[in-house]
Amino acid sequence: MIELYVESLKKGKNMKNLPIGIQTFRDIIQNDYLYVDKTEKIFDLVKNPKGVYFLSRPRRFGKSLLISTLNEIFEGEKELFKGLWIYKSDYSWKKHPVVRIDFSKKKAENRDDLKGFILHQLKSIANKYGVSLERDQYDEAFDELLTKLSGINKVVILIDEYDKPIIDNIENKELAVELREILKGFYTIIKACDEYIRFVFLTGVSKFSKAGVFSGLNNLKDISMDARHSSLLGITKDEMEDSFKDHIDHFAESEEVSKPELIKKITYWYNGFCFSGTCEKVFNPFSMLLLFDNVRFSNYWFESATPSFLIKLIKEKEFDLTGLDGVNISESAFSSYEIENLKIIPILFHTGYLTITKYNKERMEYTLAYPNFEVKNSMTECLAEAYSFVERELVHGYAWKLIDTLREHNFELFFDTLSVFFANIPYDLQIKKEKYYQTVFYLIFSLIGLKVEAEIKTNIGRIDAVIVDKDIYIFEFKFEGDKDQALTQIKDKKYFEKYQGKGKKIYLFGVEFADKNVGEWVVEKW
Repeated sequence: MIELYVESLKKGKNMKNLPIGIQTFRDIIQNDYLYVDKTEKIFDLVKNPKGVYFLSRPRRFGKSLLISTLNEIFEGEKELFKGLWIYKSDYSWKKHPVVRIDFSKKKAENRDDLKGFILHQLKSIANKYGVSLERDQYDEAFDELLTKLSGINKVVILIDEYDKPIIDNIENKELAVELREILKGFYTIIKACDEYIRFVFLTGVSKFSKAGVFSGLNNLKDISMDARHSSLLGITKDEMEDSFKDHIDHFAESEEVSKPELIKKITYWYNGFCFSGTCEKVFNPFSMLLLFDNVRFSNYWFESATPSFLIKLIKEKEFDLTGLDGVNISESAFSSYEIENLKIIPILFHTGYLTITKYNKERMEYTLAYPNFEVKNSMTECLAEAYSFVERELVHGYAWKLIDTLREHNFELFFDTLSVFFANIPYDLQIKKEKYYQTVFYLIFSLIGLKVEAEIKTNIGRIDAVIVDKDIYIFEFKFEGDKDQALTQIKDKKYFEKYQGKGKKIYLFGVEFADKNVGEWVVEKW
């Protein structure tokens, strides 16, 4: 055992360092950090004589690193790419002046903040190239900069987090609209200066309709859902197994599991993001880096930013969560929302909480679901906290307590624990709508199913909940009626039939919901 540990440490010393928190391509290459070679896919973009592209991806998906890589390519830094695919390609490596702006550097709190930030960035770029700007209006200065830089060579424009000023103020609609109009005026200059431009690339999380932010940039090509570029960001399974080979070997040895077994678990936890109808799946790179650095499974990507605004929006709109994990959406719906009319499903997709699992060409319809265990488990815990008002740290513990009490057949303690989720709902929110309480039940039982990694059904209106673990537990809740009615319904409709013959004990629960909480219950072993 000691020999195995020492050998594992030796192998660990040979592994490349992981670029956690490093978004600068030059730093990664010069300091010999691990880099997943995406240059062949990048070449497909930069080889075109002129391209004006937009790419939407969730946070922490490598957008800033891509911008940094494009920057080095267009500044002709060929030697930085030695050993990578593009180095041996026929790319010309001509030097171009680069206008690179990262809107995440400044939180704009008003119109003047945003205008001042843009103007400051433009003047800094002008100084870099020995150009002076006479205009003091942000849009006019942008026009002037592009015109003057074109005297050196055609200009490359790289915009990171194009939508950050809007997203930062999304709950203040009036200000968000004002900032959108400023950005619209800024981006319109790109189209007006087309003759001076070699390449344009804009990235961000959201994808507002072209009638909004990009209404003046009608030559923009949106590649966000283009199958040819679906794995431009993110890490495919092949890339993970190849680039992280030494890290996987080290992880498997330290966990004392086989390599295929470990890869299967990593895939279950972190794979599944898909951005086109072909459903080419990718891992979130942020989770991958932290996983192999810590050699421990955890909710890395989700924990880096809780979607508080989204959850608030879901509650405000009384959105039906029971259909969230497998919802159908039309192709046009992905970009049909604006600040004045925020739509939950497209936002969940663009922010990475839902992803594409299937595409129907005939109907031009996408099926969306949670991408993986990390996102589904974390999102369900967050929603359970929001609806039950039980702190998220406790939600996790109570879910496991529910599982343990079921396995021990301590049903009294099971229902006492279940009652906690309803007892914490503030009195002024205890409305009579069944839907609210049904949602809480749905979230709790979804969490149980996730944590036992077993089959679970939460079909409110048919069988309320089924948990298949070492035994099978079928629940029916009555909001108006008693426990015996609930149990009779299970038997009359023969909900248990499909679970017979599996060699497992079956427990039927009839439960009444009274006075805003779990009331009396009855159980029958079938």
